[in-house]
This record gives sequence, C-alpha cells and structure tokens, in this order.
Amino acid sequence: MRLEWMPMPDQRADQSELDAAIVETLAAYQTVEITEYHLYQRLAGCAKNPKNRDTLLAIAQEELRHCNQLRELTKRDVQPMKMRLWLLYWVARVFGLTFGLKLMEKGEEQAQANYKAHLNQVPILERIFRDEAEHEDKLIAMIEEEYLQYVGSVVLGLNDALVELTGALAGLTLAFQNGRLIAITGVIVGIAAALSMAASEYLSTKAEATGKQPLKSATYTGLAYIVTVLVLVLPYLVISPPLISLLVMLGLSVGIIALFNFYVAVALDRPFVRQFVEMTAISFGVAAVSFGLGYLVRTFFGVEV
Repeated sequence: MRLEWMPMPDQRADQSELDAAIVETLAAYQTVEITEYHLYQRLAGCAKNPKNRDTLLAIAQEELRHCNQLRELTKRDVQPMKMRLWLLYWVARVFGLTFGLKLMEKGEEQAQANYKAHLNQVPILERIFRDEAEHEDKLIAMIEEEYLQYVGSVVLGLNDALVELTGALAGLTLAFQNGRLIAITGVIVGIAAALSMAASEYLSTKAEATGKQPLKSATYTGLAYIVTVLVLVLPYLVISPPLISLLVMLGLSVGIIALFNFYVAVALDRPFVRQFVEMTAISFGVAAVSFGLGYLVRTFFGVEV
C-alpha cells in the first residue's frame, strides 16, 4: 500500500464529536482490523519458517492494537468476518503466503481510499494507515517461499504446453476429425514433450548454478506441462464434435493464461495485461498456423480418420 501522507494537526476526536455515519465507517474498518488479526494469527500457527511466524505474530499484534484504538472511538465490540477470514486463509494456504497476503493488501488499498476522507475528523486513522503501509514492506522482506523461487520453471512448463498443445490439437482437429483419437495423440505428444522439457530444465538449472535445486526445477516444469496437457485434452473426451472441442480447448487455454498471470501479477508485482496479451497472442498464433497446416494435410494428403 502506497499512500502519500500529509502532516495532520494533533487533535483528538471522541464519540461525542463523531456523527453516526463516521462511527459506522470506523466500525467497518474496526471489523477489517480484527479479521486480519485473526488471519495473521492463524497463518502464523501454520508457518514452518520461524522468521515468517514471528513476523506474522508481530503484525497480528499491530492489527489488534489498531482495532482497540478504533474501539475507543466506536465504543463497540466487533466480530471478524468469518467468510473473508476463511477465504483468505485458504487462499494463502493453497496458493502461498505471498499471494494470499498481497491479495489482501491490494483489497485494503481500495478500503483506505474510502476512509481517507475522514482523516481530518479522526486523526488517529493517519497513524493506523501509516502502520498499514509499512506492513507490505515487512511482508515482502519476510517471506521466503519455495513457490516464488521456482516460478520461472512453472512459467517454462506452462507456456510451452500452451503454445505446443494448442497448436498440436488445432492441427490434429482438422487432420483427424475424431475426438478420442485427437485426445490420445495429444496426451502422448504432451507427456513426451513434458519429459523432454523437464530433462532440459534439469540440465539447464544444473549448469547455471543459480542456487535452485535442479530436480525441483525439473519437477515444477514437468508437472506444470502435464497438468496443462490434461486440461487442454479434456474437451476432446467429453464433447463429441471436434470443432466444438477445439473452441472449448481454446477457451480453457485463455482461462489458464489469465489465472496464471493474475497469480504472478499479485505475487511478484508484475503487469497483468501485457503478459496476458503476450501469452495469449503467442498461443493463438501458433494454434492458427497449426490449424492451417492440418487443413492442408487433410486436403492434399486425403487424411480422413
């Protein structure tokens, strides 16, 4: 969170000076603070890295202190938002601590924009926001996750699978006109390519001496490739007309590209739109060329399956 802070006069606001609308706004923010206190506490209990655990507990105490400061103004006890707490907790557990917390912080940016209008009436919000702004830097410095070390390997497997398989399946769709045969061929080609990519990543990582473990790099690359292959091949097994399967497969590839680039954009602070457009254009460009090749093969060689 990056907010520009303006010096505020040292003034106090108590319950008698605040109108009902402001009290409701402060109570809503108080609820956010107590929710995040419980979230940091839960995540700290699951953190294997002692440094991560200690920092999460320290930030949890800051959130609790903010909640108590707001409670002095609202004169209310609030409960955490159970659904938000549950959702953010599992997002962090499944997709990694970095992604979960940065996603939460990005949501807070919009909330703070709404509360900033009350800084003149409730100066304590400025100090709370300043503390919140420091959280992001603490979290970035704190987190040591294996996920992020091997994002490059996942990108390699995912990108190659999307480019090669969308192209191969598009070409096979025109050449074979048989969904089950296309799926079987796609799986065989995909798994062979995944093993080849994993072996290349192993040798490349070992030669570069980047500090990453070659076997883990190869595993991330191979798994990303195989999972992508299985998702792209699935329409040909459950949908009868191959051309419809092709359209569904292309739609799934766009979804995979969007989800992965959203993850990278949040976790690593990279631009989403540019990477999404680039990966989509490459995948669809290769698919279009392969589709044309499939048409030529079917026309000139008379392949009918």
